[in-house]
Amino acid sequence: MIVAAFLRWVETAKAQERAKAANALARAYLKSEMSPEERHKAQVAMTYLLDDPSPQVRLALAEVLAAEPRAPRGLMVSLAEDQPEIASSVILLSPVLTDADLVDIAGRGTVETRALVAARGTVSVGVAAALAEIGDACELEVLLENPGARLTPFTLKRIAERHGRSERIRALLLERDDLSAGLRQLLVQFVAEALSGSGLVLGAIGSRRIERIAREASDSATVALLSDVHGDELRRLTEQLRTAGRLTPAFLMHALCAGRTDFFAAAIEAISGLDERRVRAILATGRLHAVRALLEATGLSREISPLFVDAIMQWRSLIQSANGLDLDNIAHRLIARHREQTDLSEAARALLDMVERLAIAEERRLARDYASGLALAAA
Repeated sequence: MIVAAFLRWVETAKAQERAKAANALARAYLKSEMSPEERHKAQVAMTYLLDDPSPQVRLALAEVLAAEPRAPRGLMVSLAEDQPEIASSVILLSPVLTDADLVDIAGRGTVETRALVAARGTVSVGVAAALAEIGDACELEVLLENPGARLTPFTLKRIAERHGRSERIRALLLERDDLSAGLRQLLVQFVAEALSGSGLVLGAIGSRRIERIAREASDSATVALLSDVHGDELRRLTEQLRTAGRLTPAFLMHALCAGRTDFFAAAIEAISGLDERRVRAILATGRLHAVRALLEATGLSREISPLFVDAIMQWRSLIQSANGLDLDNIAHRLIARHREQTDLSEAARALLDMVERLAIAEERRLARDYASGLALAAA
């Protein structure tokens, strides 16, 4: 009788009064002692209020029920599909909504709706994966900033692939400790693309030079990344670079001069298709002609293969040296031994130019580090 009287009263009450009544009814449903029959009738009354023409009434229900695990599921699903100011608290807070509900809400919703799903206290693997597939950059920023979001390597990969050109997305991804080397390399590539596509930079430097600078900057960042990559992850990254066409002679020489010998061997294995033990044995102990034959089997031309052979032999000498490794000497020795040759091909000379730029860049870095050390000591 009480619920029937309530429903008759609702027909004539003002919107503000109906909103207060809806608030009181929802609170009573959650906190008052009710028989099963009374609870059922209260739920029927709240369900009836879902069709109230005033948003105030539905908002009053949402404000009370949003965070409650005992809230009726039918009400919460309906409120989550209401207009934004009503649905927002339900989407953000309701523990009643299932992963399937949230995926459906994200798929049919707006940018704002998906951002609310991404900001929930806990975002499951499945919901996060769905957002990564359909979300725009702005709501994926919310997802990446959410410590309660469970992001798998595959989800992070999809975010990087779809929105890695966004500066903010790149920054949030690179802050993560669980980002794979392959994804870091992909983001490095997006940075290089952004640099080469900048109108201001193109106007100041010129397209040809900026292409070279961007390529070498990308290579330098990737080579630096390789210092912390080993085992299976190194093989995966090497294959990623091979598939992307990044294992160029210039990049391989850059890696070799920087001391990334494990990566260099993995790259030769990936390109040649030869057995790992055989490749590493030739690189480590093979005679000159065997090393050269191996390199040329990967597609290196006879014009530049001698430079690679020389670099590999120098590495062997340094490894066996009682003085330990001197990484700077590789680039400098290559330049000293080959720069003055008059019979160098255009390809070999271009490769040496790149090696010389590496050596100069390394000298500048060492000088900056030395100056910084002096400043710290003085402080």
